[in-house]
Amino acid sequence: MPERDDGALEALTRKISQARGVSCDAYKDKCLRRRLAVRMRARGVHTFEAYGRVLDEDAGEYDLLLDALTINVTKFWRNPETWQALVHPHLTALWRERRGAMRVWSAGCASGEEPYTLAVALAEVARLAPDAGRLDWARIDATDIDRDSLARVTAAEFPDASFVEMPPELTQRYFTPPPRRPLPALQRLVRVRRHDLTRDPPPDPPYDLIACRNVVIYFGRATQERLFTTFADALAPGGMLLLGKVETLFGPARGRLTLVDPRERIYRAPA
Repeated sequence: MPERDDGALEALTRKISQARGVSCDAYKDKCLRRRLAVRMRARGVHTFEAYGRVLDEDAGEYDLLLDALTINVTKFWRNPETWQALVHPHLTALWRERRGAMRVWSAGCASGEEPYTLAVALAEVARLAPDAGRLDWARIDATDIDRDSLARVTAAEFPDASFVEMPPELTQRYFTPPPRRPLPALQRLVRVRRHDLTRDPPPDPPYDLIACRNVVIYFGRATQERLFTTFADALAPGGMLLLGKVETLFGPARGRLTLVDPRERIYRAPA
């Protein structure tokens, strides 16, 4: 790990923020240091000052650092019990209330497995409730700050390893044979947009469902509270927020949303 030099770290993060608009202070200190260390080892430097000189000499290193700061571990239908709980009864009921005109935000979408899991969930609800709206009335905004992740979402081609947690019947129903791609009906639902959760406002609220799983935990408490408030503000009346299993809503937003499934971290805004 780099040296415990808070002054040098502060100077480096200020340089990064000024150059690329990345809010380094939004990250937890340990997370930030760990990810800086990845790039410092890759460039063969051992101090924050030396890494600052690398950034001065090679502007392309900023992009590699930004990639290192983002979290991209994901799979389709990750934690199957979460998706089962979301679809029945919550998403099914919301689909009927909205008559299929669902607006969804996958915040921190990584390489695309999560927004396309949301698309599958909506497609299943539409298939089982054909009298309650059409799938093509729905829309999913898939956002992330990582350029490589967004390119993979746009390409929408996934290895078999991404499907190990998805029920085989859903894989067969909604994806092509290998190399697996979502069917066109699902691809039409997803809009890919670059977005920085720590700086940018929600892309196009209000939303009926916001999914942000295992992203907020990497930020400091002040940023977490602000993001939770942002999500609460962006929800339509009766809309839902889905967090990761190890994430807990706190701050002002906690009094605004009702925890409808404590185990699976599903919250709902008042109707």
